[in-house]
Amino acid sequence: MTAAAAITQLFPDRLAAVADRRRIGVIPVRGVIGGAVRTQEMQRLLHKAADSERIRSVLLDIDSPGGGAIASEQLYVSVRRLAERKPVVAWFRGTGASGAYFLACGATRILSFPGAVVGSIGVINARPILVDTLKRIGAQMLITKTGPFKDLGAPWRQPTDEDRAKEQELVDAIFRRFTAAVSTARHLDGDRLARVTTGEVWLGEQALDLGLVDATADEEEALDEAQRLGGLPHRRTQRLERRRPVLQRLGVPGAGMGPPSLRWITELEGWLASPRL
Repeated sequence: MTAAAAITQLFPDRLAAVADRRRIGVIPVRGVIGGAVRTQEMQRLLHKAADSERIRSVLLDIDSPGGGAIASEQLYVSVRRLAERKPVVAWFRGTGASGAYFLACGATRILSFPGAVVGSIGVINARPILVDTLKRIGAQMLITKTGPFKDLGAPWRQPTDEDRAKEQELVDAIFRRFTAAVSTARHLDGDRLARVTTGEVWLGEQALDLGLVDATADEEEALDEAQRLGGLPHRRTQRLERRRPVLQRLGVPGAGMGPPSLRWITELEGWLASPRL
């Protein structure tokens, strides 16, 4: 018997694990969608996971308060397409709210840490009105437009009743798209759907009772579920994420966000809306 054959007989399971190239793809979704979570980069990672023969299942490691409505729906569509090709487990590590919950609705299974914040299923549109500020500094606006609603949402004038109605109509239309995804993913309708689409948040344990998640789980249990759905005999993972700057890997706040811009404000606003201890 050769030395290699002897080793194979002594450690068959370990050698099989080393030789097995199949993996669970782990994709972190950390930060505000439209802020730290850059939509196109996240879509590329999801497409990469879908096309990889080595990746047999995917775990979305989510800690996000949500973000832009359009970007969130785009990621929901990408996650749903990925789930059509291989199992996807969405796991809420800390916060899975608003747009983050929207994108999770595209997954095969939704899990949550028991103490994670889940929900905030709703749509909000907020903007400043600077009419009084402009008056104080003596500034005026000259507006030339082609229709009565071309400057809808402009901060330099008070909204009319018609403006408010148009803005509410837009918010309601986006809300219907969001709730349709929730209804399809969680098999909720009528009073059960109305109960969870009030905009409020719950802990993971409460979200389970409401039907928003399939189970509560810690990280190890979430990986176990991804392994089970992928039919993998060995739990080997491959982390899929964009290359992070050194300062971001060291955990420096704001690192990786690029130069000061609207992205910074978006990130700050998103996290200020989340509960803090």
